[in-house]
Amino acid sequence: MTLVLSGARSRTERELVRRWTASTYGEDAAVQVVRDDVRELAGALDGADPDTAVVPVRVVWPPAERGSSDRPAAADLLSLSARRRGLRHVHARLRGWSADKGRVVAGEAATLDELRREGDRELGSPEGAGFVAFVRRRATLACDRAERRLTGDRYKVPRLMAEQITASAAVRGRAGELAERLGLSTEDVLAKTATCLEEMAAVQSPPAIEAFRTVMSPLHRRAWDVDVDTAGLEALREQGRHRPLVFLPSHRSYADPLVLAEVLHAHDFPRNHVLGGNNLAFWPLGTLGRRAGIVFIRRSFGDDAIYKFAVREYFSHLLDKRFNLEWYIEGGRTRTGKLRPPKYGLLRYLVDAAEQLGEDSPGRDPLLVPVSLHYDQLHEVGALAAEQGGAGKKAEGLAWLAGYMRDQQRRIGSARVRFGEPIGLRDAMAQAGEGPSQLEKVAFRVAVGINRATPATPTSVVTFALLGAGGRALTLDQVRAVVAPLRRLLGDEPTIADLDTAQGVTDTLCRLVSVGVVECFEGGPRPVWSIGPDRHHVAAFYRNGLLHHLLTRAVLEMSLFAVVDDDRELAPDQVLEACWEEALALRDLLKYEFFFPRKRDFRDELLAELERLAPGWRDAPASRQGAAEPLSRAEMLVAPGTLLPFVESQWVVATVLADHEGALDDRDAFLDACTGLGQQWWRQRLLHGADVVSRELFSSALRAADNRGLLGGDADPGARAAWRDEVAAVRDRLRRAADQEQALRAEVFDDDGQL
Repeated sequence: MTLVLSGARSRTERELVRRWTASTYGEDAAVQVVRDDVRELAGALDGADPDTAVVPVRVVWPPAERGSSDRPAAADLLSLSARRRGLRHVHARLRGWSADKGRVVAGEAATLDELRREGDRELGSPEGAGFVAFVRRRATLACDRAERRLTGDRYKVPRLMAEQITASAAVRGRAGELAERLGLSTEDVLAKTATCLEEMAAVQSPPAIEAFRTVMSPLHRRAWDVDVDTAGLEALREQGRHRPLVFLPSHRSYADPLVLAEVLHAHDFPRNHVLGGNNLAFWPLGTLGRRAGIVFIRRSFGDDAIYKFAVREYFSHLLDKRFNLEWYIEGGRTRTGKLRPPKYGLLRYLVDAAEQLGEDSPGRDPLLVPVSLHYDQLHEVGALAAEQGGAGKKAEGLAWLAGYMRDQQRRIGSARVRFGEPIGLRDAMAQAGEGPSQLEKVAFRVAVGINRATPATPTSVVTFALLGAGGRALTLDQVRAVVAPLRRLLGDEPTIADLDTAQGVTDTLCRLVSVGVVECFEGGPRPVWSIGPDRHHVAAFYRNGLLHHLLTRAVLEMSLFAVVDDDRELAPDQVLEACWEEALALRDLLKYEFFFPRKRDFRDELLAELERLAPGWRDAPASRQGAAEPLSRAEMLVAPGTLLPFVESQWVVATVLADHEGALDDRDAFLDACTGLGQQWWRQRLLHGADVVSRELFSSALRAADNRGLLGGDADPGARAAWRDEVAAVRDRLRRAADQEQALRAEVFDDDGQL
C-alpha cells in the first residue's frame, strides 16, 4: 500500500497530482492520495499497515530562467509567490501559463514503521496528534529538499521552525531541567520558548527573498562594482552539502550582508540565516528581512534565561538541519577601518548548540568561514569617523534608510569579497586547548583569517602615503615616489597594480577628492594633493585597512631600533633574542589593537621578514651595528605610519590614568578627559596626527590597562605611572623612526619640491 500525501491546493494542482500518480504507479496500483489535512491524514494513518509507504508530493511552478546575478522581475515575484498560494489560475493567466508548466516533485518516501521509529526518537511518542503533526512536518521538509533539486540550492527554506523545536523530546527534556531551576512548569518554559522563537526566527520564502533583493538592491548595486575571488568557492559549496557553514565576515558597512548575499546567490549557495540586531527590525526592513533570512536578535539578553535557551535551541536546530549561518563577529561596524576586537557571545551559543547535538549530526562540527568585505570607499565613513570624536550614532529608522539609499546612488569604486581558509569548529576548539581563553583563541583565529584574506586597495595605499607626509601637500610625482617603495613592499598584489602607473595614482587621488577626503590645489605651476581639513579620521579609516599587511614589518623595525638603543652588553647570540623580547613586548602592548598569530608563527613571520629586509643576515655576526644597518638601508620605514597612532592614543590614556586617583568608575567621563587632552596635544603638535584622538582607540587602550589590573581602586599608582612611562618610551622610539623616515623622504625631494 502507498499513501501519496498531496500538498495540492487548487483544482489544477490536484489534477496534476492525479496524472503523476497514475503515470508513476499505474491505474490499478494500491495507491491512496491523501490531502495534507490533519483529519484526513489521521484517518489514513489509523490502522494502516506498518509497511505502508508514505510519499509526500508537491506541485512546483518554476519561474523563468534568469542569470544568477540578474535582478528579479515583478513577474518572477508573482511566479514565486504562486508556489505557496492557491490562486495559481490568476497568476497563470498573467504569465501565460498552462497546466503542463507545473511540475510534481516527490519527497523521499518512508514506511509508516520508519516514521513511527523516527517520531518516537524525536517526540518520545509514536502515536496521537503529535505524530500526525510530525508526519506533516517531515513531508513538508522532504518536499522542500525535492523542490531544491528543481530550483537550485539558493532556496533552502526552513519551515515550521518553532513547532519542530518545541516538539522535540530532547528539547522538552532540557526545558524541563530549566523549568526546575526557574521554578516554572515545563509547559510554561516551552510556551515562552515558542514565543521567543517566533520573535527571532527567520521564516524564509522565495518570494520574500526575491522581493528583498529587489527592494534592497539600491543599497549596493549602484555604489560598487563587486570583485570576488572565487578560488575555493566550489570546494566550499561542496562542503556545505555535508555540514553547515558559518560565515563570519568583517563589518564595514550596512550593505555588507547585501553584498555577501548577492555573491553567494550568484554562486548557487543557499540563503544564509543572517543574525542581526533588532535595532534594524523596523518596518519595512524588519517585516521583509525576517522572511528573507534575517534573524533579529535582541542586542542584550540580560538575565532572560528562557531567551538564552531559545537562542541555543534555535542554533542547534539550524545546525542539525544544515542551514548556513552568518554574523559579524566584531559586533558592529568598524569605526577605525581595521578589525575590531571580536565579540564572543554568539560564538559561545554556537559551541553550546553544536555540543548538544548527537555525534552523527552534521551540525556537530560546523565550518567557520572567515570573510573579508573591503571597499575602495564608503559613503558612510564620514559618520563613522565623526563618532570617533564623540558624535552620537544616528538611530536607524525609515528616514535613515531613505537617506542611506539616496547616498548609495553614486558609484565610488569596488567592493572586494574574499574568503579565508575555512576552520572546523571542533579542531579549532581542540587546538585552542582547555581553559577560559579557549573561545577567545578561536575568535582570534577567525580574525587572523579575515585579515589574511583582506587585500590592499589603491585608496589605502595612497592615504597611507599622504598621512605620512607630515602635513605637506605633494605633487603627483612625489605621491608616486612615496607609493612606489610601499607598492614593492606589499609584493605582487593585483588589487593595487594600477598604482604602478601615473594614471592609476591620479585616478585614486581624484576618487578621494570626489568624496572630500583629499583636496587638490591647482593654483600653482602643478597640482598638489593633501588630506583635506578635518578629514584625518576619514583618511585614517582607509589607511587602517592596509595596516595588517605591514604589521610584521613594523614590529621588526621597532625591535631592531630597540636593540640599537639597548645599552646592555650583548653577545652575538643575545642580539636576536633581545630583538625577539622586544617584539613580544610590543605584541603585548598592542594586543588589543591588532590580531597577532600564535607566538611560534609570529616568530617565523618575523624571521622571514628579516630575511626580506636584510638578505643573508644569518651569515653575518649579530651586533648592534648589524641591527642598525638594514634600517639605514631601507627604502622606507613603515613602523611610524603603522603603529604610532595607536601607541600615541595609548599614551594619552596612560597619562590621564596616571593622574587619576582611585577606581575608574565613570568610563564615559574618563574618555571625555582623554578626548580633551588628546585635542589639546594635537593643537600643540605633540601628536603625530588628528586620528590619534579617537574614542574607539581610547577604549582599546582601556582594555589594555584593565588587562594589567590598572583600573581598580586598589591599583598601584606606581604601576600606572610605569605603564605610562613604558608607552612613552615606545612612542619616543617611534618618533625617532618617523624622523628617520622623513629624512628618507627629504632625500627623495629637493627644496623646491622637484624630484
